[in-house]
Amino acid sequence: MEQLIIFLPFIGALLSGFFGKYLGDRVSEILTSLFVSIAAILSIIIFYNVIFFDYINNITIFTWINSGSLNVNWSIKIDALSSVMLVVVTMISSLVHIYSIGYMSHDPHKTRFMAYLSLFTFAMLTLVSSDNFLQLFFGWEGVGLCSYFLIGFWYKKESANAAAIKAFIVNRVGDFGFALGIFLIFYLFGTVNYAEVFELIPQISDKKLNFFGINVNAINLICILLFIGAMGKSAQFLLHTWLPDAMEGPTPVSALIHAATMVTAGIFLVVRCSPIYEYSLLAQNLITIVGMTTAFFAASVALVQNDIKKIIAYSTCSQLGYMFFAAGVGAYNVAMFHLFTHAFFKALLFLGSGSVIHSFKDEQDITKMGGVWKKLPYTWILMLIGTLALTGFPFFSGFYSKDAIIEFSYLRGSSLGYFASSIGILTAFLTSIYSWRLMFFTFHGSYNNRKINFEKIHESSFIMIVPLIILAVGAIFSGYVFKDIFIGEFSSQNFWLNSIKFLKPLSTQHPPIWFILLTPLLVILSIPISYYLFNKNKNITKILVENNKPLYLFLKNKWYFDELYEFLFIKTLKKIGLYFWKKIDLRFIDRFGPDGIASLIKNFSFIAVKFQSGFIYQYAFIMLLGFSLLLTFLIIK
Repeated sequence: MEQLIIFLPFIGALLSGFFGKYLGDRVSEILTSLFVSIAAILSIIIFYNVIFFDYINNITIFTWINSGSLNVNWSIKIDALSSVMLVVVTMISSLVHIYSIGYMSHDPHKTRFMAYLSLFTFAMLTLVSSDNFLQLFFGWEGVGLCSYFLIGFWYKKESANAAAIKAFIVNRVGDFGFALGIFLIFYLFGTVNYAEVFELIPQISDKKLNFFGINVNAINLICILLFIGAMGKSAQFLLHTWLPDAMEGPTPVSALIHAATMVTAGIFLVVRCSPIYEYSLLAQNLITIVGMTTAFFAASVALVQNDIKKIIAYSTCSQLGYMFFAAGVGAYNVAMFHLFTHAFFKALLFLGSGSVIHSFKDEQDITKMGGVWKKLPYTWILMLIGTLALTGFPFFSGFYSKDAIIEFSYLRGSSLGYFASSIGILTAFLTSIYSWRLMFFTFHGSYNNRKINFEKIHESSFIMIVPLIILAVGAIFSGYVFKDIFIGEFSSQNFWLNSIKFLKPLSTQHPPIWFILLTPLLVILSIPISYYLFNKNKNITKILVENNKPLYLFLKNKWYFDELYEFLFIKTLKKIGLYFWKKIDLRFIDRFGPDGIASLIKNFSFIAVKFQSGFIYQYAFIMLLGFSLLLTFLIIK
């Protein structure tokens, strides 16, 4: 069963990718969707067995590398942590596959798209089911490669190509740190298998390494290097710039990659490595700071964006920040709980936005929409559910997981924990504001699109709506149903077991009642505020923008990170590259290398041609001259 979960998407990718033109569009769509759906059903069965029967397994498929002391198997590790990720990845992937049948119906390259989706799913499943760092890295790079294919799927668009390259390069920065972390682990322990590494960690808790003349704690260094990889893949502050641009890909790509799978790989890595991070207070504090900074930064930028997909993308970035600072304060199970609930409502919002974009003939600017809630009733109600869950409205899924993060941060009892919980509350309020802004601009008010006749706006097809309905059920109930399993008082003993390590048990106390009620009250209060600002009286927002132009431009331009990186890295590296091309490549390498050799042969051939006159007396003369020179040489010698 476990093997089928991993390899069914791979088989689907091979069939659709290599034989799609023979099978046809419809057969390829059905096969890829069916295989991933079967994998999802099997994942749910395993998840059920883990919950109720404490099912744990480690299946070795084959020996991958056996060289010296390096022994790496290709394995499938089943425990609580991997079972959660298997369910999330396969469920969201199967729904995205089904949704894509309708969304990509007019695209001439449907088979290639479905192949990419399935291949991405296989790489992600390889990542989460690994029992060693090398297999994890293989899946890690696999999802990076597939994301390049998917983001740049519409490769004839210059912006899509640029976004794909940007995502690939920025992720390489993080992956370099991740690779160094794996090298260091092998150097210290002689193995890359989780079980062996985690068992040996306590023995080197005080070990120092000389790093550029500075003595550094070995565990701190491992944790920071691994976290750099997580920062890149999960689009955390400083390495976040690729995520909004990645919206250039088709909307199903955004739902799959940027809601529930690729961007959560960093969270999974940190939680999987909890036996290491528990021994590094420095790394935990760093994760907390980066996480809460990302949460606030992304929420502040989302306030002023007009592209419907970019707003949701920055929302993803912000929610990932929540997950990271939950892990940073040691609440790994709470981070996984939010990852689980977030997958449903964020995929719902992305696919819902795709339904809107589909109806508006690829228009993504929310200021050019409005007043269509009666024309798109199903999309409207389903996106409303996703918005309520995202904002943490009471009794929707996000309410249970997001509030738990804020509360556990407060219960950490340190100044950093208090600060993180305060940022979490502020970010929750901002999240609610920009989420309702999106809803009011998109569905309410007056119709603002002059290119498309209002009467031509229509609801999406049935096959696109069904996945949204399933996701909506998850967005409503997943928090309440799974709360006790993920973060209940005895969850670490009954569910997580050894998949997450807690050196110190999490606090079972409750924050003050005013603190518990503060976030839900702000979330509820944000609805009438947003309605008044973005629907009832839009002139107030125009006045606010005019009176705070520098702040507006600062947020509109995403804190000027793209411009800063353009100045510091891109322009500088371009100048260096241009200099070496002109001075080294052209003047030296090409001149004396391939161009020089080619020129020499060409000139020699011109000289040689002159001897090929066709006159016998000339050939005889040359032969006589050669014989004379040879004879002279022999006599002198």
